[in-house]
Amino acid sequence: MTASPETLSDIVIANRILAYEEVVDAFGHISIRDPANPEQYLLSRARAPELIEADDIVTFAQTGEAIDIGDKRPYSERMIHGAIYEARPDVNVVIHNHSYEVIPFAVTDVPIRPVTHTCAPIGADIPVWDMRDKFGETNHLVVTMEQGRDLADTLGDRSIALMKRHGCVVAGATVQETVMKAIYLQVNARLQLQSMQIGTPDYLTDVEIAACTEMQQSPISLDRAWEAWCRRAEKAR
Repeated sequence: MTASPETLSDIVIANRILAYEEVVDAFGHISIRDPANPEQYLLSRARAPELIEADDIVTFAQTGEAIDIGDKRPYSERMIHGAIYEARPDVNVVIHNHSYEVIPFAVTDVPIRPVTHTCAPIGADIPVWDMRDKFGETNHLVVTMEQGRDLADTLGDRSIALMKRHGCVVAGATVQETVMKAIYLQVNARLQLQSMQIGTPDYLTDVEIAACTEMQQSPISLDRAWEAWCRRAEKAR
């Protein structure tokens, strides 16, 4: 593996942050497109996110074949990552998780939409992918490139797609930006559900979503959040 220490560190700390913020538990994963070869990506071996170390990181071809795995066991759902990288040259980071606060919006006809400015980066249009539509009744794991490509088609040019009865995928250009989206997707799900229990939510408009996303993903906001998340995750070790 030729990944730099900085890239490996980014993957490790991103996994720890997602675990500490309870976006993932024993399951879920984050990958980074290989900076040295855009047709490959870096992903941990199959291990709980909070336990991942630099030595766990493996290089994969976009089609899911492990290049330097040795005797390590790969995640079965790595095809999610490869299919999105294949379809989206602008994406450098992919997260798959099963956030239990997000799941209600993946099993009902209620769309998830930003209810506050900090959650704006999740976007105005979040589609829901249903494996049953093309693949029938399965265990819901995305284990083939055909399944991954179908999911990537639903994602389209967006940042997030929910996976019915399963979880979601989050895509972005940088580790920091993508982790922020995953964390605030879960926050928004909680806030939106709470709002719906009181009355009808007054969602952000498309114009407000664009303006707030620009603010949240600017260095003054993103760097501050990333520093705090890193510190909390390191303290929790």
